[in-house]
Amino acid sequence: MAAAACLHAADPIKVGEYASLTGKEAAWGQSSHRGTLLAVEEINAAGGVLGRPLELLTEDNQSKQGESATGVKKLITRDRVVALLGEVASIRTLEAAPVIQNAKIPMIAPGAVNAKITEVGDYIFRVCFIDSFQGVVLAKFARESLHAQRVAILTSVNSAYSVSLAKVFRERFVADGGTIAVEQKYAEGDKDFRAQLTAIKAAKPDAIIVPGYYTEAALICAQARQLGLTLPIFGGDGWDDPALIAIGGAAVEGTHFCTHYSPDNPSAEVQAFNARYRARWGEAPGAYAALGYDSVLVLADALKRAGSTEPKALRDALAATKDFPAVTGRITIDAHRNASKAAVILTVKDGKSQFVTAVAP
Repeated sequence: MAAAACLHAADPIKVGEYASLTGKEAAWGQSSHRGTLLAVEEINAAGGVLGRPLELLTEDNQSKQGESATGVKKLITRDRVVALLGEVASIRTLEAAPVIQNAKIPMIAPGAVNAKITEVGDYIFRVCFIDSFQGVVLAKFARESLHAQRVAILTSVNSAYSVSLAKVFRERFVADGGTIAVEQKYAEGDKDFRAQLTAIKAAKPDAIIVPGYYTEAALICAQARQLGLTLPIFGGDGWDDPALIAIGGAAVEGTHFCTHYSPDNPSAEVQAFNARYRARWGEAPGAYAALGYDSVLVLADALKRAGSTEPKALRDALAATKDFPAVTGRITIDAHRNASKAAVILTVKDGKSQFVTAVAP
């Protein structure tokens, strides 16, 4: 009987992860996954949770529409996970969230910032700030740091993230006395933005916001510079990947973006995490690595406070998370299951993303 009890106590707690490990957003998915895996390894080395090790089961959605829903169905029905972690891209999180909510399994999104995600239901959480906060920060940055009066917006029409961030930025920038000089649109996967940039140049804005992802943002910056647009260009956390600089090169020098984490932040917690991550993976962590790491820590903390892997008890413990000391800032889960926390502004200088400031909510 005692042996059986010990065996049961040692049974792993199965945690599911769905991520873009291959395909267009693989740089993000791989980064988030490395942070997630590091947290699981550290927790297990320290004795696990509730006396049991965590077992991470990962499904690759290949950055493709339809694969996230398929992956989480497998994790829930076949693997019987007690919680799910994912995704970084909002469009894929929005696809999976209804399936997860219907199954009443708690989910924590590391980096999906679209406001609609947690509106799906009461089992859906995130450890990142949402578009509305990011849009407010960028509007304030444009006015107070860039001293821009007229801003052009270049939005990706088939990205829920881009459309949402553009909307909040537009509303706040105008409310603060700014003017939208012109708004142009593109689609994910486009490679030629010269027509849109020519129209933007004609409107004579003081700055351009590109609330999209790093691949297109880098190409847009390159083509803008080729057209003689030397004005400031800035964006959101969708820019936050080394690929931005690898693709954009000199064209992204002096650009700015809002994100969740900077390894240059001088705080002791951040520097300690940097050292552990570098020792494990041989590189500095980006924002999505830190958010993946934090998603596991927040889950483990909730499991401890719940004292159980039962979904409702775990959901309630996650909802009660307050002032949790994570590496991306102190996290409080608000009434809408979003994370209330600070954001950072980075600038590209000398081929690197450099910390400028942190902005608290």
